Amino acid sequence: MNTYISWKKQENSRKTSISALLTMPKPLTVWITINWEILKEMGIPEHLICLLRNLYADQEAMVRNGHGTTDWFQIGKGIRQGCILSPCLFNLYAEYIMRNAGLEEAQAGIKIAGRNINNLRSADDTTLMAESEEELKSLLMKVKAESEKVGLKFNIQKN
Repeated sequence: MNTYISWKKQENSRKTSISALLTMPKPLTVWITINWEILKEMGIPEHLICLLRNLYADQEAMVRNGHGTTDWFQIGKGIRQGCILSPCLFNLYAEYIMRNAGLEEAQAGIKIAGRNINNLRSADDTTLMAESEEELKSLLMKVKAESEKVGLKFNIQKN
């Protein structure tokens, strides 16, 4: 999976800030192996983890096209396409990444109403914000390192 990043520098008469928008592919296209330990760390009860394990154990699939269907084959990793759990699992992973990146403790960010804000999240988009390019790169590298630990790769492009 690749994460696409676009950069934007904002200037006004009082301050300059810089932000990076991290756009994740849609949750249903993410093919990752479910890490049961991450779910446990995120507070998912053991009985629900057991249910998920059973749901995703020994998955099989076939491909249907205009010429017919393939034989059934084992699926080694991933979430069933169209599975209603996919966005939930994706959001759990995203939250895990952001928590472990330590952004809440980071000094980088912009001040809004006396609070230090360095990230805004909506669905599959995350915006990192800082007052300088150096601070933003520091935040980005923290998120990148944690993402790669769970198998999500970054494709850094400066737009």
